[in-house]
Amino acid sequence: MALEIRRADQSDRDAVAGLLDEAFRDDPVSSWVFPDPEHRAAVHGRFLGVFVDVALAEGRIDYAVDGSAAALWLRIPAGDPEAEAAEDEVPARMREAADPDNERCELVGRLTGEVHPTAEEHEYLLMIAVTPERQGEGLGSELMRPVLERCDREGVPAYLEASSERSRGLYERLGWEFTGDAVRLPDGPLMWPMWRKPRAGAAA
Repeated sequence: MALEIRRADQSDRDAVAGLLDEAFRDDPVSSWVFPDPEHRAAVHGRFLGVFVDVALAEGRIDYAVDGSAAALWLRIPAGDPEAEAAEDEVPARMREAADPDNERCELVGRLTGEVHPTAEEHEYLLMIAVTPERQGEGLGSELMRPVLERCDREGVPAYLEASSERSRGLYERLGWEFTGDAVRLPDGPLMWPMWRKPRAGAAA
């Protein structure tokens, strides 16, 4: 049965933030940002909620009708100084919202921002989450498919940062390629920036 998808709106904000919290609670990057599990449980949802707010205001959130998965997308213009300035504000907002005394809240966004490509317009997969009990069923691939098919039709590339080896493998199967410039979190895990070229003739 195909995954039924709708576009999330402001009324879904807390549910989507809760889904991200649940899906990424034990992610290597989240564990680096908030090493103490109890503290992470208390602030992690507020941290990722900033991503939800950004996507609702400036992009789109594709949301499974049953609440099992969500994908947050932003269309990034080529070389737009205003867009770059707005993106630069997000790490500080995340730190302020979640854990003001924790510089890692802001550092992870600063480091990924430094390698984010700016020369070409693209779709940016800000985050994608599947509820833990449904992971491994292909919901993430199905959720991304409409946007990737549109990218192929319009000749628009896509970009993301993979936060684990497992997610990197998923994205590679869908056409993303590692850019070769890994983000190295100090005394922490790697993140893999990935670029997907549009597939000519892949979608009618």
